[in-house]
Amino acid sequence: MNDQATPVAQARDLLEDRFPHALGSVLGGSAAQGRATPTSDLDVAVLLPDWDTSRREVIRHDGRLVELFLHTLADVPAHFERDRALRRGTILFIYDRGLTLADPHGHVSRTRDQAQAVLAAGPPPLTPAEWDRDRYVLTCFMDDLADASPADRYEQLALADFTLRKAADLLLAHHGAWTGIGKWLPRRLLTADPERGKALLDGHRAMAEHADPALLTAAAQQVLDVLGGPLREGYTQRWHA
Repeated sequence: MNDQATPVAQARDLLEDRFPHALGSVLGGSAAQGRATPTSDLDVAVLLPDWDTSRREVIRHDGRLVELFLHTLADVPAHFERDRALRRGTILFIYDRGLTLADPHGHVSRTRDQAQAVLAAGPPPLTPAEWDRDRYVLTCFMDDLADASPADRYEQLALADFTLRKAADLLLAHHGAWTGIGKWLPRRLLTADPERGKALLDGHRAMAEHADPALLTAAAQQVLDVLGGPLREGYTQRWHA
């Protein structure tokens, strides 16, 4: 396979070589959406017979990094539920939005239906204790960021990252939306709440470029206001034996 091979062709070549016994496969991520760059990795979900083992592997094939999500048919429901509990839906989205590479027996089609049903139900709602905990944590990050000196750039930048992450998770939970990590966080944030999501991202950018926390702290305050306001004194966390 030459360097000009498409991601789809590279993925199919890999699967024929390493997983000839696969029951079906899906190409997900940026490659499936036509947004892959020459150095993008490939996200590939592979359905395996039940005599095989579910696992996650990262390999290099034909010069390209490939992340493999390997699941036996019997293990699919449990892994989908774990994906839902994490609120990110990584594997779920691969099956929902990915490109089918092979589906000789209809297993991918049925698995895709399962993934779509889980995604439609949405991530699990936060419990009252989780709402309070995350409001308190975001309030702490926001306060610390507002107080951080531009002379302490390492601290400023670390606090900005934590503030954005926690505020985004809370805002997405408020909308009953799936969260994400890396490049998927801004994409899902802007989809779920274009106005407040953009304010958070613009604030994070201003912090990184100009050492000015004002926009990000204001955006975090907006998120907290939607959820009942900052939480400082009066917060209680119960310890379980």
